[in-house]
Amino acid sequence: MRTYCPTCAAQIEHRVPSGDDRPRDICSACGEIFYDNPRNVVGTIVERNGAILMCRRAIDPRRGFWTLPAGFLELGESGFSGAARETREEANAEVDQGELFAMIDITHIGQIHIFYRATLVSDYWAPGPESEISCFIDEQDIAWSQLAFPSIHRTLTHYFNDRRRGYFEPHIETLERDSWQTLGLDRDPTPNRHARC
Repeated sequence: MRTYCPTCAAQIEHRVPSGDDRPRDICSACGEIFYDNPRNVVGTIVERNGAILMCRRAIDPRRGFWTLPAGFLELGESGFSGAARETREEANAEVDQGELFAMIDITHIGQIHIFYRATLVSDYWAPGPESEISCFIDEQDIAWSQLAFPSIHRTLTHYFNDRRRGYFEPHIETLERDSWQTLGLDRDPTPNRHARC
């Protein structure tokens, strides 16, 4: 919650504005309404010779755990251009041909995680500043308990299931607050920094 209006510095009130259905931050002087909307996380699923491009996080949260290359969408980006940028930043990999694969609502933290199937356009990849390692990992070598977030677990599960049946389709779902337990995972295992690609 805000305390002061960034426009006029007056006190902020937290109340339901006329015609709305939920409390908002409202300036007590100029009346400006400030909306807090979900943030979009965008990323890619990149396959090469049957293996998936993954990164071990070098930053918090979940430092030392594995993820798909992904991050927050920036203003002025399309969903896929943001996902391609994040792939470049986290794995130094250039991708194209994005196709929507998964959209996962995580309402209790105000985020939507969106993943695209993408194609690697060069034979180069390397960890970026937010990654300790970036490499391609075969399905049987993924350490599922070492995945950083439930959305990564769900996206990879959908991907491998679709691949086995021979066709891909978009997946849309909501993850609840207890999604770690629902997936049968420990929320805070110790990262295994000896895991190799």
